Amino acid sequence: MLTQDKFHNAKILIVDDEELSMRLLAEILRKDGYRNVSTTNDPTQVTAFYDQQHPDLIILDLNMPKMSGFEVMNQLKHLESDDSYLPILILSNEENTKSRYSALENGAKDFLNKPYDRVEVLIRIRNLLEVRLLHNQVRDQNKILEDKVKKRTQQLYNTQIDVIHRLARAVEYRDSETGFHIIRMSHYSACLAAEAGVSMEECELILTASPLHDIGKIGIPDSILQKPGKLTKEEYEIMKTHTTIGSELLSGSNSRFMRMARDIALTHHEKWDGTGYPRGLKGEEIPLVGRICGICDVYDALLSRRPYKDPWPPEVALNEIKEGGGHHFDPQLTELFFNTLPRMEHITHKYADTPECVE
Repeated sequence: MLTQDKFHNAKILIVDDEELSMRLLAEILRKDGYRNVSTTNDPTQVTAFYDQQHPDLIILDLNMPKMSGFEVMNQLKHLESDDSYLPILILSNEENTKSRYSALENGAKDFLNKPYDRVEVLIRIRNLLEVRLLHNQVRDQNKILEDKVKKRTQQLYNTQIDVIHRLARAVEYRDSETGFHIIRMSHYSACLAAEAGVSMEECELILTASPLHDIGKIGIPDSILQKPGKLTKEEYEIMKTHTTIGSELLSGSNSRFMRMARDIALTHHEKWDGTGYPRGLKGEEIPLVGRICGICDVYDALLSRRPYKDPWPPEVALNEIKEGGGHHFDPQLTELFFNTLPRMEHITHKYADTPECVE
């Protein structure tokens, strides 16, 4: 609600090279209750005043030395933000229609010829201020609502990420003693994606979607997942189905997040030379996210304890990754992977399960 006090607190700037006219209008406004009236007879000072005071209304003469009212309006256009509304009331001795139209086209919101009627000028000023104050009120309310929506969206996002991590870790615990594998692998993947020039938005999606890469293991029997020895050919064929099971679980959604999670689950075991599974895709037939997550998944798996193996020493694991470039892994991504090693090692230590993981 706009109170009388809000009107009278509005900041008004009068710009007129005629000293007497400027003082007269300022006195009219002050007698009517306006408390924040400023004046200047130098139009070159308007932009500086705007930066400092952010007036709610500018009353501007058109014909002035040094700079015309049109030039002042042109400068103000470049200072205003996209969501601002600055009313400009033009006062001028000119009565030709062309000047009036030109002023309105250049940003003026109203136009009065000198000499003006005291009551009319006060009504016009109040009307312009009402639009300005209402605009600011709506803008501020929208900002409050936007902040609330952002906060709520962030809370929902955090909850979703928490659920994803808990679900993925629940599956991981069936397969391994390494509880933080999914967290390390997802951070490795986002790190490598950034090094490969992937946008920040896509990197964030990779970070949140990659923990679901092995969600399909929920459909693999414990006797296979937790077998301490080498799998038989038949068992290995069953194990490979975790990619298609994961894909089926994550399919059917229009969400970018779910589509990416599906691609990762389906393709993170494909190999650059076409010998991977489940489809035997080759080279760039494999989605980039699958190639990124594939190399990061293998790296962490090598460093981690599994029912069938002890963790590998880091130098041995890195050598395995290097030798896999061009065969198992995308050769370009393999090179980029080694560029990110300092960040990778930081992730390894930050999310270590046991000392063995980083020895």
